[in-house]
Amino acid sequence: MSDLKIKVSSPSTTVGESQDVYDLQQLGYDPEMRRNRNTMTLLFQSLAIAAIGQLSMFLGWVVVCILGECVALSLAELASVYPTSGGVYYWTYQLASPKTRTGLSFFTGWIWLIGNWTITLSVNFGLASLIAATVALYHPEYVMDAWQLLVIFYGICIVTFIIAALCNDFLPAIDTLCAAFTLVSIIATLICVAVKAGAGRHSPADTLGAFDPTLSGWGNFSFFIGMLPCAYTFSAVGMITSMAEECGNARVKLPRAVALAIPVGGIAGLFFVIPLCATLPDLTDIIANSAAAQSLPYIFARVMGSANGGMALTLLILIINVFCSISITVAASRCTWAFARDHALPFSGIWSKVNQKYGVPIWALTLTTLVQMLLGLINLGSSSAFVAFVSVGVIALAASYAIPIIISLLSGREQVNKAAWKMPANVGWVINVIAVLWILFEIVLFCFPTTLPVTAVSMSYASVVFIGLWGLSAVWYGVHARKVFKGPPESAGVNE
Repeated sequence: MSDLKIKVSSPSTTVGESQDVYDLQQLGYDPEMRRNRNTMTLLFQSLAIAAIGQLSMFLGWVVVCILGECVALSLAELASVYPTSGGVYYWTYQLASPKTRTGLSFFTGWIWLIGNWTITLSVNFGLASLIAATVALYHPEYVMDAWQLLVIFYGICIVTFIIAALCNDFLPAIDTLCAAFTLVSIIATLICVAVKAGAGRHSPADTLGAFDPTLSGWGNFSFFIGMLPCAYTFSAVGMITSMAEECGNARVKLPRAVALAIPVGGIAGLFFVIPLCATLPDLTDIIANSAAAQSLPYIFARVMGSANGGMALTLLILIINVFCSISITVAASRCTWAFARDHALPFSGIWSKVNQKYGVPIWALTLTTLVQMLLGLINLGSSSAFVAFVSVGVIALAASYAIPIIISLLSGREQVNKAAWKMPANVGWVINVIAVLWILFEIVLFCFPTTLPVTAVSMSYASVVFIGLWGLSAVWYGVHARKVFKGPPESAGVNE
């Protein structure tokens, strides 16, 4: 057990904030963060974080939303019992047996941290690539060098760092603004794409069911490969749990936000996906002409009939992506801070400090940003290696979700049955099992190359990178961490 002492005061029945303090102390921590978030702002932050052929785009979206919601509901129950920024590694420690929980919690935490860092890297670098693809609308012959893309990426990292560090009190409002702007953007895109349809309109059957199994080389399995972008979109749904200690009445509002993220995002996404499917240009045309591995600017330009029209719609997506970069960077920094607080990182004393003036773990935010910038250098040497680091984000997050869900199942769901926010017992069993099966399939899917035949460039090295990073954490644990990491404070959780 951690050397932190649990100081429990009497809960107040009149002031909700006192109840939050009491709950956090029951979990073994004293409050350090400002609780300036609620269900809606957390939901809007999770939507900002989330932000193939028509069949995979439409049906794949629906299927992934349903299966992803099983994961979200499973995580929401655990977040209700243990509403702390430690998230999955904290839950793992409390649910596992005394003999295994320290080591299991450590490795779950590192997988969780790797997922947070690399998925944030993918979002920020994806924004840089989207900017490059937007430039290509006006200069199709121009190919941006890797170092130029890196400079844009570094600029994004620096801007998001400054906003996340200095504007914490305004971030809930920014997340709310993001949600409103996203809604307006979806409506604007729906109207423009439906009215203009510069590349032609498809029949209802082709809009929702067109499927070409020859493009990727995978045959009919291409449908599942086409689900990868959909799965990526909702892969970070659990990251919002790192904001637990900044949310009032977290035992209820946090799980509610986690549970609502995919249904709200999924329904909103359909209003974007269906019009796009109805007006989509030929897939071979998209593959041949998309720049910087970003197809959306080219699709918009073809559908709108001009570069200016494509630029107008792409600008909406760029702004949404900026919101996304801010939100996901904030969440990843809280994960880093929480893990350092329990002495799991080298130099944990530095990364676990909270700046009292701004109410932000600035050093954890700094580490999160520096790790991204260092990993970005890999793209200068090998784009394939860099793509592997990006892909490993989904694998790591999914694996970290699965561990506490499986342990909870093996323990008969004893703890979550006491939660203030929970599913009916029989329903919970089914949802948990579906969540685990989907996670296992998702992990395998993200290890596959997207095209056949496989070459040195198209090969997916995500599994190699994942095992390598996990191996480094094992070395750190064996050399030093096992001497200082005793797990988070032991707790029975927060019950209803």
